[in-house]
Amino acid sequence: MLSAIKNSFQPLAINTKQYGDTRWWLGMLLVVILAGASVGLSKLPIMQSAQFSSLTIGIVLGIIVGNSVFAHIATRTDVGVDYAKSILLKAGVILFGFRITFAQVAGVGWHGLLTDVVMLLGTFILAVQLGKRVFKLDEQTTILIGAGSSICGAAAVMATEPVIKAQAHKVSVAVATVVVFGTFSMFAYPIMFEYMGVSEHAYGIFVGSTIHEVAQVVAAGTAVSTNAADTAVIEKMLRVMMLAPFLVGLSFWQSKKHANINAHGGEQKAGITIPWFAVLFIVASGVHSLSVIPQGATNAIVWFDNILLTIAMVALGLRTHVGAIRQAGIKPLLLAGCLFLFLTLGGFAINIGIAQLF
Repeated sequence: MLSAIKNSFQPLAINTKQYGDTRWWLGMLLVVILAGASVGLSKLPIMQSAQFSSLTIGIVLGIIVGNSVFAHIATRTDVGVDYAKSILLKAGVILFGFRITFAQVAGVGWHGLLTDVVMLLGTFILAVQLGKRVFKLDEQTTILIGAGSSICGAAAVMATEPVIKAQAHKVSVAVATVVVFGTFSMFAYPIMFEYMGVSEHAYGIFVGSTIHEVAQVVAAGTAVSTNAADTAVIEKMLRVMMLAPFLVGLSFWQSKKHANINAHGGEQKAGITIPWFAVLFIVASGVHSLSVIPQGATNAIVWFDNILLTIAMVALGLRTHVGAIRQAGIKPLLLAGCLFLFLTLGGFAINIGIAQLF
């Protein structure tokens, strides 16, 4: 047990020697500059109207630079880029908890909680089955697309990456599917509302439990009413909070699966690795719920967290090769499309069914 706990902290270990490495400083300087450019671009009116966050812009900008000039400077910046892709990513996931309070979770009640649980499990299980049996995709791509679709888009994809040790181009593919179908949902849902025959509150629950990104949820809710937007965001925050138990459960599932494989191969069984950054995500939510930190400081933490996640996205983009994405083909997009249909059509039916229980 002690060895398992020790192993679980190893991904968070920091080698202080790297701070004296020029490759660390130059790599960090590169990702910070590109992240700053991404934040600046996200504030342009055209980007804000399209609801393109700095995270989305960051990975696109990273991919562009990564497949052009980065090849010539990779050997002088790799340590810093990889640090941003791993350590800063985990730090960003932890601080993401300061966006959520337990009071917000209680605000949607058991109805909202059950809806989110059913949608999360249903979407992820469907992703695993379709990815494995129908589209014959590799396990990492399937899990990443499933996580992004079922929980909170790009943030969930990024948080899942260190748990399953996914390759950078697979993360980029998964994020791309979130952008495509999440953006489509943002425009389609308000149009659908006119024909759904539900209240604004019910629409908000539906939006929050099925649309990928928080920003997309805000846009789809606000297009109908302020009341719908408020309900949608609270429901979405509850769904985001499920990221931590999802990651812990995923880690246990992966460890058990690999242990069985090793056992059949006559090797020693692998220990369970707990993603402690996911646990600290819940701790951060708990601290935020106690209101012990001034609102101004909380706003600063959320702003800084967005910077960290943008930096991590840039680093992922720098490590992504377009050739690898092209090699992935259309199957990841088809899987994400099937999940989108389940989230919209199946999600609406599930929302209506659960609402009748309360």
